Amino acid sequence: MPDSDNTVPAPTSFIGRRFYRFHAPHLHLTSVFGDDWFALKAEAFARFFGTPVFLISQTLLVGLWILVNIAGFWKFDEYPFILLNLAFSLQAAYAAPLILLAQTRQADRDKCHAQADAEHREDLHRASEERQAVASAQTTLLVDMLQQNTQLTETVKALAERVEALTNDLHAQLIRP
Repeated sequence: MPDSDNTVPAPTSFIGRRFYRFHAPHLHLTSVFGDDWFALKAEAFARFFGTPVFLISQTLLVGLWILVNIAGFWKFDEYPFILLNLAFSLQAAYAAPLILLAQTRQADRDKCHAQADAEHREDLHRASEERQAVASAQTTLLVDMLQQNTQLTETVKALAERVEALTNDLHAQLIRP
């Protein structure tokens, strides 16, 4: 069931708080129509207009109204059903503004959620770019280290060959007396 106000449910864990961190800056916003009891009840009533319970209940009530008046059990609104038409007109007169109120409040909530989602996507993008920059720097560092390792290996090889050549020369001089 949707929330009937602009607040985000209070998270209970650190993960929940982190998830809602982009919604926090919008918690101070109130609806154009306020968050008093009338606005909340009016919105709840307007949301009730579109439910199957309301539609079925209204259909049964109208059917019972017509049945009672046609069958003659109690004649309080005869055939043209003027009183029933008046009740529908009154319902329509209040339903339209209440529905508009509910839509406006929902649009406010949707706008806040959309802005929070956009900030979240921007944060994800920024974090992704930072990870890519770190990965690129690490890759560059790794390539440099591999080049240095290659140079050191070549230097060690050259020195080993030099030591071997000197050792061979020394053995050759020791053998020729």
